[in-house]
Amino acid sequence: MVSAPSFHSDSALSASGGPTVAVIGAGVIGLSIAWRLAAAGCRVEVFDRGAAGRGASHAAGGMLAACVETEPGEESLLPLTRASQDLWPAFAAELEAASGMAVDLRGEGTMVIALNADDAAKVRFLHDFQTKLGLPVEWLSGAEVRRREPYLQPGVAGALFCAGDHQVDNRKVAAALHAAALRAGAVVHEYAEVSRIEIRGGRAVGVQVGERLFEADQVVLAAGAWSGWIDGLSPAVRPPVRPVKGQMLCLRMDARLPLLRHVVWTPGTYLIPRLDGRLLVGATTEERGFDDRLTAGGQFALLEGAWRALPGIAELPIEEAWAGFRPGTRDDAPILGLSEVEGLVYATGHHRNGILLTPVTADSLARLILTGEADPVIRPFALDRFAQPKGAAA
Repeated sequence: MVSAPSFHSDSALSASGGPTVAVIGAGVIGLSIAWRLAAAGCRVEVFDRGAAGRGASHAAGGMLAACVETEPGEESLLPLTRASQDLWPAFAAELEAASGMAVDLRGEGTMVIALNADDAAKVRFLHDFQTKLGLPVEWLSGAEVRRREPYLQPGVAGALFCAGDHQVDNRKVAAALHAAALRAGAVVHEYAEVSRIEIRGGRAVGVQVGERLFEADQVVLAAGAWSGWIDGLSPAVRPPVRPVKGQMLCLRMDARLPLLRHVVWTPGTYLIPRLDGRLLVGATTEERGFDDRLTAGGQFALLEGAWRALPGIAELPIEEAWAGFRPGTRDDAPILGLSEVEGLVYATGHHRNGILLTPVTADSLARLILTGEADPVIRPFALDRFAQPKGAAA
């Protein structure tokens, strides 16, 4: 049994005897919340329609790019992403200690490169925008970009660079969270699809899995893109989450002589080098529902975009290709916090930021369940921001 996390050690509920919690979803969000709650003495059961960590958590890239990914219109999300980014080093160290597994947090930084003058104008605009927000970004000349990454296209015009935007191996994070949750005492039910959230007298009292009802004091809805498809919720409290398909692929580099060391965004793709020699190339953005088929157009766009930036990939073998489903919302921001239904808590809709937002989601949702206190950083992301104003037309 691992010790209770320090963030709630002053709570009277952090000892054994806390609430019984059912978590729907065994991705990084559900598992991290389960780990925190189980370590605090709660009886926690996690349910997933598939294998633990094999949904969006498995399909992701693992970028922790709170700064360079911030675009106009996303300013309201920045306090949340930056708060979670700051938590990641300590979170990774604690997770590795609790699980006995590495998560490969890397700190080389992230580049957004411009391959020509038109690209440079766009990236310069992004640099100026992020600089005005006070983000720690800088502009690199083409020569400096090539000095740091000599295998990039010789004509690269420059890059936006953030030394604080890192990466982590998302698949290792998911495996470590699974192990840590189990060690803390949580029970993880794989291939156990929740068909219904049971509500009685306006309160969530458990989850229905097959013919069995698992009763709980609190139900955490962390089912990613499937969060809006579970029965039992009225339209007013059903989270408006949809699947946003993304195709990716993986190439194999020589781990001793990698073609790339930084995370690099190109015009249309991103490249993520792993310590073991894998090079991830992502990702498409498609509104295709739950269609997980790979397409020739999607894979071609990824390979062409990567090749234009890093010509040496032409000789690399393709190791793997896959598609996943980001849990998207209307504003591409997560849904976090309490529901109008007593006992139902939301932790879903993280879109492309699920890995980045794992620490802040785990800590703030565990605190909310244990103490009833909502961290100010998650308050703007309640479901009621989508409520239709009274008197508005249907």
